[in-house]
Amino acid sequence: MRVLVAPDSFGGTLTAVEAADAIASAFRAVHPGVDVHTAPLSDGGPGFIDVLGTVIAGEHRTQTVRGPLDEPVTARVLVADGTAYVEAAQAAGLHLVGADRRDPRRTTSYGVGELVALAAAGVQRVVIGLGGTATNDGGAGLWAALGAQPDSLLAAGGAALANLDEVLPPHPIAASLVAATDVDNPLLGPNGASAVFGPQKGADREAVLDLDDALRRWADVVEACVARPGLRDRPGAGAAGGLGFGLMALGATVTSGFDLVADALDLRHRVESADLVVTGEGRLDAQSLRGKVVIGIARLAQEAGVPCVAVTGQAEVGRRDAAAAGLDDIEAVADLLGSADAALEAGAVGVERAATVMARRWVRE
Repeated sequence: MRVLVAPDSFGGTLTAVEAADAIASAFRAVHPGVDVHTAPLSDGGPGFIDVLGTVIAGEHRTQTVRGPLDEPVTARVLVADGTAYVEAAQAAGLHLVGADRRDPRRTTSYGVGELVALAAAGVQRVVIGLGGTATNDGGAGLWAALGAQPDSLLAAGGAALANLDEVLPPHPIAASLVAATDVDNPLLGPNGASAVFGPQKGADREAVLDLDDALRRWADVVEACVARPGLRDRPGAGAAGGLGFGLMALGATVTSGFDLVADALDLRHRVESADLVVTGEGRLDAQSLRGKVVIGIARLAQEAGVPCVAVTGQAEVGRRDAAAAGLDDIEAVADLLGSADAALEAGAVGVERAATVMARRWVRE
């Protein structure tokens, strides 16, 4: 029997590579004769560069950039065959901000702009993976890093945008820009960046309303500046706290982060060659069902007629909804250990334990 282990990262607990190793280790321990292969995945969020680096041989450019709360962080881009790959979470990730310091009114995407500038040198295309950020500034910080004015206000976080009167656009970028995301949210409103993603970044209800108003002002000024009305309503504009919008305003096209990674890894062929696919992520919830990694690979498995199961930290969707999306079974660490906190504390050990239970249910030698 051939098993393909292809998870996303588990929040700030495990990278996709670490999660894949933990799950694979459990399957091999339970059934030593089973042929287990790993394919760590990303949809553009945390781990994007590491996952692509497993199959793309290229140059890694490293730079110290401004983190989400202005503290220096070290980040890198991957350059190969005229294309540079940027992972927004490396410069503005939620994992870079402690839980007691999270405030999307203040966090900035400035460092992402610094990475884009680094990446654009000497290439034809820059692909920016979006997801897992601590920011909600609509890409204003990114604009500031690329030369937009007033830079001090644009780099001050999402709430400061309420005071914006006008903006001078960034310096032109010779390379074409691609925003890689599987989030289809618009910038504003009940399905927008602030309302949907703000709370997980530390925003209470008042902050969500303030940020939505500030991003509305930002959208008014930017759309007038670039003479492109309606950008705020495009699918993906709300990705990564509105970074999608900021990039679209610079002419970026939007592509599926999962599809981009899947193509690079030849994932469809690897799924078709498997007898069982095991995926996973930290929290399987309603957002997962909107097209993130777990559902993306479940659909590939469904098309290939291969069963697909998930090992997760937490499972917040019903099995009926999961089954409709292509998942045949779910095993959550939190259910085994009694709480989400226990699952987080257990880390890789907890994931191995849940994977062991799954392996005993599904694998035949």
